[in-house]
Amino acid sequence: MSAFRARHAWSIAAALALTVTAPATATGASTASADLREVMFVGNNWEGTADVIKSGGDFAKVGRINVIPDKDARMAEINADPIKWIAFMTIRNSVGEGHDQFVDDMYSTPDGRSMVVSRPSFADVVSIDLASGGINWRFPVSGFRADHMAVYPDGTRVAVSASTSNTVHVLDINTGKQAGSFATGDKPHENIFTSDGKQIWNMAIGDVNTATDAPWLDWTKGDRKITVVDATTFKQVKVIDMRERLDAIGLTDYSDAVRPAAFSPDESKLYFQVSFFNGFFEYDIATDRITRTKTLPKNPATSTDRTTWVNDSRHHGISMKPDGTKLCVAGTMDDYATVVDRATLQEGPLVPASKPYWATVSGDGKSCVVSESGADQVTAIDFNTGKKTVSVPVGDHPQRVRLAHVPANWTGTAAD
Repeated sequence: MSAFRARHAWSIAAALALTVTAPATATGASTASADLREVMFVGNNWEGTADVIKSGGDFAKVGRINVIPDKDARMAEINADPIKWIAFMTIRNSVGEGHDQFVDDMYSTPDGRSMVVSRPSFADVVSIDLASGGINWRFPVSGFRADHMAVYPDGTRVAVSASTSNTVHVLDINTGKQAGSFATGDKPHENIFTSDGKQIWNMAIGDVNTATDAPWLDWTKGDRKITVVDATTFKQVKVIDMRERLDAIGLTDYSDAVRPAAFSPDESKLYFQVSFFNGFFEYDIATDRITRTKTLPKNPATSTDRTTWVNDSRHHGISMKPDGTKLCVAGTMDDYATVVDRATLQEGPLVPASKPYWATVSGDGKSCVVSESGADQVTAIDFNTGKKTVSVPVGDHPQRVRLAHVPANWTGTAAD
């Protein structure tokens, strides 16, 4: 593996919370390509832009990318097709909370010259040239909505959830050509690669936009499961139904819709959130059982009406410090983020945050970075102290935050 690819693999792993066994500093800047700079992409979902910020320190803004340069062409297509128009408006009026969803997830290509982005309202994935701002390639997903993505550890392929067709497409990141696909449960959401690149874990969350949110109606939410596939053949390796594992520990009223998740450094444990729950679970992969449950504090100001919780996501966002000692959790509807000691499961200070929608790890592994979708900013929290260090303004409704690389002298696209 080249020096850059080694560094790029670590960056992708950190962004997905698939941490390596060595400390984060073991793969520091000295191994990065001299002509590339590590940054973070922040997707401003309702605005159709991505802010590029430093990956550590003061997290200052580096530049901005317009991720919908072809908006007029896409809207012309949608307006000319009644079915596509209905799907577009359905996204706006349901999961979009009255807004269009223009950017869900983003990654950089291995050479740092392009950004690959999934665009829910346009039901596609595009590659955007970071110099010109133009589109390199476009891949329309099956169905009507594109969602979370993941990149192979070597950076060569990207997996994207097509949420309305219960499919994950795997694309060549440089050409946009499909390498393969696989079927999932209802409404595929998060995708995670194992660090060796051999498996893809997909979490299907079911129907999160219905009002049937009472525990006794949970069965109406659809077929929710983790689908594990071989990342080369796309053949199913196993299916994990958390309903059975939750029932086994007496949590029959808890949702089995697995939301964001994070592997332990040795990938023996999976830490995951589920719909409606203010907390997370620890799942032992070898024994195939839930081993610990962590309930986090409720915000007294949070409504008890579950139908008011956006897309059923009480808490949405979890990441792990690269050495495996701490977890960081975004308490989305409870308006805080917190660092949790992995050994004791004791949470640290509750850092106020406005609808935090994601949690990832800084480039140096020292901070948890959460997107505050309600305040249009990202906030860094020190893993060691659990305290906020800085907040940085970004665009409208930031959601996904990913580590990436851009050319060392890049400050924005020509189109901007």
